[in-house]
Amino acid sequence: MSSRSRDDRPNHGGAPIPYKLGIDVGGTFTDVFLLNETNGIMAVHKVSSTPEDPSKAIMRGTSEILEGERICRDQIDYLAHGTTVATNAIIERKGGKLGLLTTKGFRDLLEIGRQTRPRLYDLQLDYPPPLVPRDLRLEVDERVLHSGEVAIPLDEGSVKRQVEKLKQNRVDAVVICLLYSYMNPTHEARIKSIVKEEMPECYVSASHEVLPEFREYERLSTTTLNAFLMPIMDLYLRNFDEDVKNTGIRVSPRINQSSGGVMSVSTARQFPIRTAMSGPSAGVIGARFVGEAIGERNLITFDMGGTSTDVCLLEQGGSPISNDRWVAGYPAKIPSVDVNAVGAGGGSIAWVGLDGLMKVGPQSAGASPGPVCYGLGGTEPTVTDANVVLGRLHPEYLLGGRMKIAKSGAESALRRLGEQLGFGLIETAHGVLKVVIANMVKAIRGISIERGYDPKEFCLMAFGGAGPLHAVGVARELEISTVIIPPNPGILCAMGLLVADTRNDYVKTALMFTDQADVARINQIFEELEAEARQWLSEEGFDAGDQECFRSVDMRYVGQNFELPVEVLSQPLKPSDLEGLISRFYQEHDRNYGHFTPGEPTQLVNFRVTAHGLTPKLQLSRTRREGEVGSAIVDHREVYFGDLAPVLTPIYDRVKVLPGEVIDGPAVIEQMDSTILVFPEDNAEIDEDLNVIIRTQKD
Repeated sequence: MSSRSRDDRPNHGGAPIPYKLGIDVGGTFTDVFLLNETNGIMAVHKVSSTPEDPSKAIMRGTSEILEGERICRDQIDYLAHGTTVATNAIIERKGGKLGLLTTKGFRDLLEIGRQTRPRLYDLQLDYPPPLVPRDLRLEVDERVLHSGEVAIPLDEGSVKRQVEKLKQNRVDAVVICLLYSYMNPTHEARIKSIVKEEMPECYVSASHEVLPEFREYERLSTTTLNAFLMPIMDLYLRNFDEDVKNTGIRVSPRINQSSGGVMSVSTARQFPIRTAMSGPSAGVIGARFVGEAIGERNLITFDMGGTSTDVCLLEQGGSPISNDRWVAGYPAKIPSVDVNAVGAGGGSIAWVGLDGLMKVGPQSAGASPGPVCYGLGGTEPTVTDANVVLGRLHPEYLLGGRMKIAKSGAESALRRLGEQLGFGLIETAHGVLKVVIANMVKAIRGISIERGYDPKEFCLMAFGGAGPLHAVGVARELEISTVIIPPNPGILCAMGLLVADTRNDYVKTALMFTDQADVARINQIFEELEAEARQWLSEEGFDAGDQECFRSVDMRYVGQNFELPVEVLSQPLKPSDLEGLISRFYQEHDRNYGHFTPGEPTQLVNFRVTAHGLTPKLQLSRTRREGEVGSAIVDHREVYFGDLAPVLTPIYDRVKVLPGEVIDGPAVIEQMDSTILVFPEDNAEIDEDLNVIIRTQKD
């Protein structure tokens, strides 16, 4: 039922063997990764997602892998979960009914925004409607200045009157965002206490807790998104926590967040916005773990699933973090792994545009009804259907035989598409793949060439259910010579959940000119942030020896509107260290923009502390395989590569391939969670950790 390397029998004597469990919910499949902490042996499993209720697939996948491995539920001592519930709620606008309390005169800030167009030359595109309607955006009498000084004291009477209006309108959550509350949060804190007194069942999202940082529009938007998600995520996480306990698993789950770390359920319920971009981050963390194990630190991660493809560039093993993201058209200043996403996945639908040209995506068939070949009611041709027609995917089943495939349905759907374009069946299938590969190559160019990196200097780490199938096509377009495919590529995100540290980010805005900076004040800010961070880590259950804090400062030239993060190496900071900060800022500016101006005045803007609760890193072990080279060949079938004529191609069972074995193309390597395509001119080597390393040739 699951793909595994494991000990033959559970331990019936002595202390129970502890296990770690990672569960990642995607748009098409839900992935489960189980690890024996004693010997490092692992098992993986995959089930179809249930978008109407994600917990169904989670509980089914958990039960099936534990029963298949004969593991008792009380042996699970660590559980981490990655979810797309928050992202989907924002995209589908299915959150709570909101009310807003803000400084008098600023109720329309949420709608005015930055007065810029989403796309300069698209006259039809507009921003999505505000998540708080105008009649529920209410003002209170108060005013704090940029220095934190109170200019107009809070009128609690006006607060209570406005709260009564929100109560009468039965809002689910209240957003509180006042001017300069990041400098002085007293008024916001008092308003929150009044709301809780008058509306004890109501959720409250206050900006000084969600994002104590300057730029009022982004702070308001992020706080609003957090409130929008609180009702749905609180219910989901509470039910998930209870479901886990009801199954007999005794530990409370950890929830993945956008920054690539995990957090407790209680923290996720308070700050659900931190999960909004969490989906892709676990895969990046898992890819970094695999890369470090084999000594490859310069990677482009290529995570192609059923609905989308996520790409990220890792330089020297570092996972880049962005503090400015857009979620479904709304700005969200949340720390998140800097991933570029494109609507290109196995379920992406191929169609003909008004210009008569073929398009692929961003619409997806998802898990239900899915591609036509699934036989579940899908009618539109998809990328998966094209791969079935070309013989690249098994013509009868997927998931090791658990999901049947109807090749005839895929052929019919692609023939209908081809008739609109004047193409034959095979030409149409090739066309679908060429278009989707072009879309993914464009996404990778956005994180590499457009930022001054040459993709030829990186390895492509391919994972996700569909990544290994398209990796060589993408690599050839970018002239990348090495493709790495981990042992369980379709489950790498679930594995990444188990290697991610518990993480939280703390920030304080304090603008000052670098050459006039008050070093004592800077050290005080960092010490206060770090004290808060270490207290949180202690509450999360981490001893002092398992805590790490990293300091950085956002810097800019005077007059610039955007900052760059610069690492703070000295603790405490000395006046002589300021020159080092300026030098590192020059380096960052040069790397990002291709130039810097020595001697131009700079500013320190935001001071940041990132807290890590260190998670014991996985020690994976796999049973050594024995056999003869070539014994993994289980079949031959005709496969179309780049031509209209098929090539008789050996089909390998990845479970049977041996370390050190070299597979010359053409070849198809099948496994439960993915399929690897090796082109005729290429070869694939199996390393000691059972990664598949493909060396590509230029066209």
